Amino acid sequence: MELAAWYRWGLLLALLPPGAAGTQVCTGTDMKLRLPASPETHLDMLRHLYQGCQVVQGNLELTHLPGNASLFFLQDIQEVQGYVLIAHSQVTQVPLQRLRIIRGTQLFQDSYALAVLDNGDQQDSATPVAGASPGGLRELQLRSLTEILKGGVLMQRNPQLCHQDTVLWTDIFHKNNRLALLQIDTNRSRACKPCSPSCSPSHCWGESSKDCQILTRTLCASGCARCKGSLPTDCCHEQCAAGCTGPKHSDCLACLHFNHSGICELHCPALVTYNTDTFESMPNPEGRYTFGASCVTTCPYNYLSTDVGSCTLVCPLNNQEVTAEDGTQRCEKCSKPCARVCYGLGMEHLREARAVTSANIQEFAGCKKIFGSLAFLPESFEGNPASNTAPLEPEQLRVFETLEEITGYLYISAWPDSLPELSVFQNLQVIRGRVLHDGAYSLTLQGLGIRWLGLRSLRELGSGLALIHRNAHLCFVHTVPWDQLFRNPHQALLHSANRPEDECVGEGLACYPLCAHGHCWGPGPTQCVNCSQFLRGQECVEECRVLQGLPREYVKDRYCLPCHPECQPQNGSVTCLGSEADQCMACAHYKDAPLCVARCPSGVKTDHSFMPIWKFPDEEGTCQPCPINCTHSCVDLDEKGCPAEQRASPVTSIIAAVVGILLVMVVGAVLGVLIRRRRQKIRKYTMRRLLQETELVEPLTPSGAMPNQAQMRILKETELRKVKVLGSGAFGTVYKGIWIPDGENVKIPVAIKVLRENTSPKANKEILDEAYVMAGVGSPYVSRLLGICLTSTVQLVTQLMPYGCLLDHVREHRGRLGSQDLLNWCVQIAKGMSYLEEVRLVHRDLAARNVLVKSPNHVKITDFGLARLLDIDETEYHADGGKVPIKWMALESILRRRFTHQSDVWSYGVTVWELMTFGAKPYDGIPAREIPDLLEKGERLPQPPICTIDVYMIMVKCWMIDSECRPRFRELVTEFSRMARDPQRFVVIQNEDLGPTSPLDSTFYRSLLEDDDMGDLVDAEEYLVPQQGFFCPDPAPGAGGTAHRRHRSSSTRSGGGELTLGLEPPEEEPPKSPLAPSEGAGSDVFESDLGMGAAKGLQSLSPHDPSPLQRYSEDPTVPLPPETDGYVAPATCSPQPEYVNQPEVRPKPPSPLEGPLPPPRSASATLEKPKTLSPKTLSPGKNGVVKDVFAFGGAVENPEYLAPRGRAAPQPHPPPAFSPAFDNLYYWDQDPSERGSLPSTFEGTPTAENPEYLGLDAPV
Repeated sequence: MELAAWYRWGLLLALLPPGAAGTQVCTGTDMKLRLPASPETHLDMLRHLYQGCQVVQGNLELTHLPGNASLFFLQDIQEVQGYVLIAHSQVTQVPLQRLRIIRGTQLFQDSYALAVLDNGDQQDSATPVAGASPGGLRELQLRSLTEILKGGVLMQRNPQLCHQDTVLWTDIFHKNNRLALLQIDTNRSRACKPCSPSCSPSHCWGESSKDCQILTRTLCASGCARCKGSLPTDCCHEQCAAGCTGPKHSDCLACLHFNHSGICELHCPALVTYNTDTFESMPNPEGRYTFGASCVTTCPYNYLSTDVGSCTLVCPLNNQEVTAEDGTQRCEKCSKPCARVCYGLGMEHLREARAVTSANIQEFAGCKKIFGSLAFLPESFEGNPASNTAPLEPEQLRVFETLEEITGYLYISAWPDSLPELSVFQNLQVIRGRVLHDGAYSLTLQGLGIRWLGLRSLRELGSGLALIHRNAHLCFVHTVPWDQLFRNPHQALLHSANRPEDECVGEGLACYPLCAHGHCWGPGPTQCVNCSQFLRGQECVEECRVLQGLPREYVKDRYCLPCHPECQPQNGSVTCLGSEADQCMACAHYKDAPLCVARCPSGVKTDHSFMPIWKFPDEEGTCQPCPINCTHSCVDLDEKGCPAEQRASPVTSIIAAVVGILLVMVVGAVLGVLIRRRRQKIRKYTMRRLLQETELVEPLTPSGAMPNQAQMRILKETELRKVKVLGSGAFGTVYKGIWIPDGENVKIPVAIKVLRENTSPKANKEILDEAYVMAGVGSPYVSRLLGICLTSTVQLVTQLMPYGCLLDHVREHRGRLGSQDLLNWCVQIAKGMSYLEEVRLVHRDLAARNVLVKSPNHVKITDFGLARLLDIDETEYHADGGKVPIKWMALESILRRRFTHQSDVWSYGVTVWELMTFGAKPYDGIPAREIPDLLEKGERLPQPPICTIDVYMIMVKCWMIDSECRPRFRELVTEFSRMARDPQRFVVIQNEDLGPTSPLDSTFYRSLLEDDDMGDLVDAEEYLVPQQGFFCPDPAPGAGGTAHRRHRSSSTRSGGGELTLGLEPPEEEPPKSPLAPSEGAGSDVFESDLGMGAAKGLQSLSPHDPSPLQRYSEDPTVPLPPETDGYVAPATCSPQPEYVNQPEVRPKPPSPLEGPLPPPRSASATLEKPKTLSPKTLSPGKNGVVKDVFAFGGAVENPEYLAPRGRAAPQPHPPPAFSPAFDNLYYWDQDPSERGSLPSTFEGTPTAENPEYLGLDAPV
């Protein structure tokens, strides 16, 4: 047993590969199971490809071979980069005894690295012929194969094949081979002998003792990938493949990654190294290029070397091919935009084209080099009616007359009968063959009616074979020196079934007598490969016209080149020494210095002078300079052709004097006017200064705008206490904190936005601009600014919203929200936006994620990072850059960056759609860059399943192209208020009456209140806005005391625990700016922050009405005052100021649009309730409507949108329950050069940190 093992390992040791430098590499084929293009020469083709080859850079395909085929030329192959295919052959054995490794870089049928199919006739098994051995593969005999890195094994329909099932394939498959499929058919027509007794265990490739399988994996000790024995010391190096003879990386039988001069490495040595002493990158003398699985000093011929150290066939983007003086080719980065190149078949936009046709032939007009291939098929000249492609006309082929090089192959199987040769390619010099037809041929000419080739300029076939066969009329195939065209020993000419050579000679089709060595591409003096005498243009001649004949010529490197036309032909001597005008022996006309010219220069300007040159010829024909060198008005010439002397006319002097005097007068007048105006301005400024010192001056341009009397609190850092981080971004951090005003025993929960250290001045300016905007708003539906702290890093202090953003809220409680909640939020958002419209503030970023939930019944608009305050005379705002939410924007904002209140209406419609779909993503699955084109074509978001057509039509009106056709926010307040009085008529949710509504619990809320120091807090609005008891008498005892409501908080029990909710909002909150009041100040009052689940506790608020929540009101989000005899009683107290010393703000008179309350709807007048829809049975739709409208657990986890330019926004903290859309890109950066913006916060994501904002380059 040990003797057999030592024998096997000794055999492998003898087969160890030499260094990479001595390895013979050849190309493979790519024909799959197709019949060979030339069955007569198929075996010759394989022999030329694989004779002496050790590494096959491609696939080894052995198909359609007869039984008597000799395959001895395969015996040296040790490695195959692609796959091995043995199919449809009658040979009994394939001599691949030295094959060690199949890498599987290409796979047969995308799955198999080794495929053995249909070898042998199936009928032979049924009726064998007496005395004849049936054909077909009998044994694999792959005795050295010990590694398949990728791909499986497929063996089917091989009736004579034995021992395919005695191979332990799991030992051959690499441990990381995920495609290790094994499909082996053992049906055979003969009895197979067992493995040799020397094979232990019984695993073998054949019946001989030499065919025992060598195990290198399954017998290894633990932790070994490959080994040479079962002992722990027999492990191979980790870079070894197929086994080894020792533990070092130089003892490998094959390399797992790269072979560097017989040493297996993970990477080839880099071309450049870093010198730590000089801090410079230095060329590495040991650097190598990567070529397949080998490291080479130089790339093989026909391959391109790159700066990153690889050998490639196609240069990467923004690189161009460069040929050095020594003939090596490399890829060089373009210093400016790369020049336009011509692509052939198989490249770029012609990747799917099969042949040159009339539809694509103009792509090659004027091309000298084609990157790709050319193929002419019968369909090229027959046309294709299905694709409306006309037949290719012979005249159109003239576009190839300028072609000099093809990087791929040239395949011609059809050609016009009117062209007896391929003369359109007469200037073609190189066919590189980087891409080969069928993986083997760089030049294929078959089935043509041509009589000769006509490729008179062809000098190189860089790679691949040449196949010329079945051309019945073709001569001159044997007169071409093909060996001089080939560049490696594996190339050859394969020809068959062409016209016999004796017939060609008998017809007189022979090379021209002056063709050197009888080598030519066709008949005549222009088809010679080389000339035996001289070459004039493209024609071989016996002598040049040096001494006689016109035009006279001179000889250079056996080329006849013409003299300059101004050279005088000489008799008996040479006429010129070159083709230039200064190389003539004598001039035909005149001589100007060393040049022969047709005439002497007369008024001609030279390249180095602006003065015209005048010369005349002397008696010897030499040009002499004229005595007078005229520069202008040279009309009069003397008998020599020189300018005549001209006397100055007095008229010229008079005109010059008059012009000078007029110029002086004009300059003086201008100076006088300027001096006078300056004196007047000095007197005007002096008078204005004197008037300002003595009395006030009325404004020159009064605007009529009211002053902004908003208050800005400056808080001290000692009043603020940070509890924990809520979020952070590139420019700052947001903390949950507590505000403890000096001198007061109260704690107010706040959110503190702190700008990061060393932030740019632009970021400081932007955070102060946001503070200015937030300080000027005063609506219960708009988030307020409590103050700023001017420390070294500016801090914004805002009200803490315990329930987070509305988008996460509807997703978290999607199964517990009712129609009343959704419509109430629509009303409140519309009221907040209506207030912003009154104060001339364009929000520009309205979305559900920028609406905060203070309580389940109270939401506020926030995130003024993009908001802009319009001046008194402005109606729109034009943005100049930054990031914008592309899927929430109106079309005019996307295309023209024009933002108005009506563009906010569009965003409002998308926000309502988000609520009605419980947080679905608008235009889900559509890239943001396609949104403008989609909107222009009329497509909009679909109707949410729970919405009736009444609600959806309001959304549609918000998405009108004409901004003037969209409703105003005050109209939206009226519409949604009407719907909120009868919610189930307009929003249909299945089992709404059965399930709980208005959820009081919130994951985000619990996380805010889980700290011990957040107890006994006072809401910011309770602290800032005095209650009714402060300014007016207490209400009736039945309604509850003000002092109780001031510090009261609602609670609900869940599982025995008590959850404290936010405080009740103020009854009325006047705007911070008294000159910019909210619409319907008296209506901006809402019920307690209790949820709908606590509605029963509100019955005590009105002793006259047992169910106040079900009565109608003008604002459904506001509880009605007590009724008196069926009428609504007026409020008992006017709106109160925010501060004790603030001047009184009188309530706004009721709007004429607000009429008396409608009477209760009778049962007969109520429309029939629409059929409810089950959210779990909804069918999928486009643009964000999904099958289950409640299943949004991962709705924001899909990065299906365009990435913003520049680096991605950081995500320092993972989301607690739902990801805040940090990996979906909805926002468009209109100014990628500006990266500064505000940090990410839980109250809204500023444009710099939210990945929903997509960047767009600002226009030049």
